[in-house]
Amino acid sequence: MDYALRCIECDREFENDELYTCPSCNGLLEVKIRLDSVEVDFKFDGINLRVWKYSNLLPVKSKPISLNEGGTPLFKTTLGDRCKVYVKHEGMNPSGSFKDRGMTIGVTKAIELGKKAVACASTGNTSASMAMYAAKAGLKAYVLLPAGKVALGKVAQALMHGAKVIGIKSNFDVALEFVRKISEEENFYLLNSVNPFRLEGQKTIAFEIVDELGYVPDRVILPVGNAGNISAIFKGFKELKELGLIDSIPKMTGVQAEGASPIYKAFKERKLDIIPEQSPETVATAIRIGNPVNAKKALNAIYKSNGLSVSVSDNEIIEAQKFLASKEGIGVEPASAASIAGLRKLLEMGEIGSDETVVCITTGHLLKDPETVISVCGEPIEVEADLEKIKEVL
Repeated sequence: MDYALRCIECDREFENDELYTCPSCNGLLEVKIRLDSVEVDFKFDGINLRVWKYSNLLPVKSKPISLNEGGTPLFKTTLGDRCKVYVKHEGMNPSGSFKDRGMTIGVTKAIELGKKAVACASTGNTSASMAMYAAKAGLKAYVLLPAGKVALGKVAQALMHGAKVIGIKSNFDVALEFVRKISEEENFYLLNSVNPFRLEGQKTIAFEIVDELGYVPDRVILPVGNAGNISAIFKGFKELKELGLIDSIPKMTGVQAEGASPIYKAFKERKLDIIPEQSPETVATAIRIGNPVNAKKALNAIYKSNGLSVSVSDNEIIEAQKFLASKEGIGVEPASAASIAGLRKLLEMGEIGSDETVVCITTGHLLKDPETVISVCGEPIEVEADLEKIKEVL
């Protein structure tokens, strides 16, 4: 495949696959695929809806390191009033989150580049996914995370799959600064979303939505933390449009928690630069990020698609999580429920048209964060092993 890394700031292109940011201006990089050299047929075959179905648009040359990621269900729901609302449940990926789409590409690229170890900072899901794919590939995996701020289900995944996990007494943004420096000094392959190749896997969410629906939705709503996913999905739709396979791009709509919402605040003022938040805090640990590395890409995606951003409270997130589970049977972690909370808020505000088709992305499985579930739902009721006492509780 013919591609280059392009700086979104100065527009310079580079052929060096080991770059994370522009060596000229330090801007973010994205993979620019020469689409005129690509032959693609994305007709839904009814069977194979996996990431590597789209290999003609994925910038790797070697055999994939895969755990059968992708192909996640798209549920039609009753969440809307008159509009159609679908939920694409990325928690049904192998590690329980959307991160697997990026890790299959990122770890495959690490092998292609001859790396022996991979590393990341994480709020949980990145570390769990990276550890799984590193184990599959036979690579060492190193994780830095904010101590005491990551759901134990995710920490357990990283540990069980052999990663060396180090908790630091600070937040995610500081962990990312450290892991970038360490990766450079130790020749680890960095697999946070500043890595442009990792985001290439996540753009396949857009491809699958079109495959599954058979058309382009009017709007895609998703949680925003480090902001890689919204920009990746936008890129996926943009490539389909440039290939002439679709005629429009959905309004990309990013939802942030009120306690960690620098992108929403920049959007309100129609700015392209954020003001980082020094002490982000929210029950939605996966999006508890105050200085999202892909903020500029995310805001570009929102502005260029005529989308928008909204913030929701922790209470709105938890209520949406419980509502989605009890009304639709879809169990997601709190950060995932931010998309549903955002949908409900935007419907109340009249921002979503009655004739719209909306796809909400839920990014992680309910079992990623069981502690929060118990804290909001309570412990199971305990009684003596006596039929009458059980009936009394019933």
